[in-house]
Amino acid sequence: MKMDHKGALSPYRLWSLLPRMGASRLPDALMFGMAISLFYGVLMVARNWLGPITPQVEISRSLLALPGYAALSLLRITIAYLLSLAFTLVYGYVAANNSTAERFMIPLLDVLQSIPVLSFLPGVMLAMVALFPTRQLGVEMGAILLIFTGQVWNMAFSFYASLKSVPRDMREAAKIYRFSWWQRFIEIDLPFAAIGLVWNSMMSVAGGWFFLMACEMFVLGPRDFRLPGLGSYLQTAASTGDVRSILWGVATMIVVIVLLDQFVWRPVIAWGEKFKVEQVESTDVPRSWVLTMLQHSRSLSYMGKITVRPIRESLTSYFARRHQVQPAGPTSAAAKNWMARTVGVIAIAAIIYSVFQVLVLLSGLNHAEAAQLFVSLAATFLRVNATLLIGAAWTIPVGVWIGFSPRLARIAQPMAQIAASIPATALFPIVLLILIKMGGGLSIGSVILILLGTQWYILFNVIAGAMAIPTDLKEVCSVFGIKSAERWRKLILPGIFPYLVTGLVTASGGAWNASIIAEYFHFKGQTFFTTGLGAIISRASDDGNFKLLLAATILMAATVVTVNRLVWRPLYALAEDRFRFEN
Repeated sequence: MKMDHKGALSPYRLWSLLPRMGASRLPDALMFGMAISLFYGVLMVARNWLGPITPQVEISRSLLALPGYAALSLLRITIAYLLSLAFTLVYGYVAANNSTAERFMIPLLDVLQSIPVLSFLPGVMLAMVALFPTRQLGVEMGAILLIFTGQVWNMAFSFYASLKSVPRDMREAAKIYRFSWWQRFIEIDLPFAAIGLVWNSMMSVAGGWFFLMACEMFVLGPRDFRLPGLGSYLQTAASTGDVRSILWGVATMIVVIVLLDQFVWRPVIAWGEKFKVEQVESTDVPRSWVLTMLQHSRSLSYMGKITVRPIRESLTSYFARRHQVQPAGPTSAAAKNWMARTVGVIAIAAIIYSVFQVLVLLSGLNHAEAAQLFVSLAATFLRVNATLLIGAAWTIPVGVWIGFSPRLARIAQPMAQIAASIPATALFPIVLLILIKMGGGLSIGSVILILLGTQWYILFNVIAGAMAIPTDLKEVCSVFGIKSAERWRKLILPGIFPYLVTGLVTASGGAWNASIIAEYFHFKGQTFFTTGLGAIISRASDDGNFKLLLAATILMAATVVTVNRLVWRPLYALAEDRFRFEN
């Protein structure tokens, strides 16, 4: 042991005697610290949510309140996303694998995605408050379910479309090896749908941020519901025209989105690359320093061995045994048919009763209100289709460009997430003032706002489609000199077509949904609105006019379902029959 000239250990030698933390211990230490922080946060949130209901929350515009507001909003979006993911996996799997259920479930999904967030608001909030009348949990669950309604539909459509596009040879292999439904789900369906599901998950979370202002601070007749969070902060700042607070709120949101990109989405994208269906491995793949660090974690590997692996093996073994059981006898089949008929009769009776009640309520509409509804429908229909054309014109080439270049995707992906996540309503006061000075007004501004909220559905799906195109097909095109227009016609457009249809379907539903905040806007004590179905829904929600709210919502849903049946459903069938990757 070396000492300095005074006989004492030098600082460098003293440091060298301390135990060193190996490279694999750093992730363990970080995850331990994060687990402690998460546990503390859960305790604090549980104490608040299970406490007595707060009559009216005052939203502070202090900069010191922003970190806490951002954490609360992120928690609500995370819970809503987990609910959306669970719903997606169950709903998409059943719809894709049960032809009888598919005939009812997909039209129902069309209807649900066409219903705006504010149309869900009365039923959801009143039900949650009635379920927890004395607890803050009721209002919190209401906000989370509203965020859920803005997140889930594009994920469900994406997962369903991916399962319908699974190559036939994979399905035939599953039959030959007698896979149980669980083995098919884990070994074939989930891996094949992973890339599309990841990118649509990012879009769903971005959509959650976009509608956060409507979900954390809303008025239902005489009742004012508001929750502390980033959405209510931005809504308060936008209503008072406080540009400084708007910019600080947007900056905080951007910081949160960048952190999410680094610690969640980039690792997931890099991990999902292994599920790409190809025969030649790509040389340039997405990478993530967080994923690399987690892969070197000893504790994470150990936890996987003692928890995840045994559970997965037990489930596989259990469903494999169930799969080998002989089919049920005639008595069991008759019992199932009787139960199905009973449930069907009850469902039909409930539908008839609901339709009767709706007709009674709508009979109170006068001719002027009915005429205004159809004029507003035409105006919103034109805006929605204009935004789809404008959005597709730039997102298709840009999405393919990003999807073909992982190096570019590392830069463009977080930028697209930020742009998709920033609530356009937060910046809309500035846009509105500019348009008013230029003479455009809300008629043009509403198109811009709808475009800002929906073009990202197309972009993210096109990126996912371009990334899913096998590397060997790209190399074949290069070997045979297929370039430019011919490359687009023979490889790119067929390759991205199923994803593009999903993007257009969800963008269409999102555009109708976005009209509720694009055509009706509060600013500095004034209300700006333009002719449109979204404006009618927003005004009816403010006034507590449930009759007009219901009529406008039904008309919007009927229009979206009709377009889906006449346009998007045939395109889905075309994508399933002609544009799937087969070996």
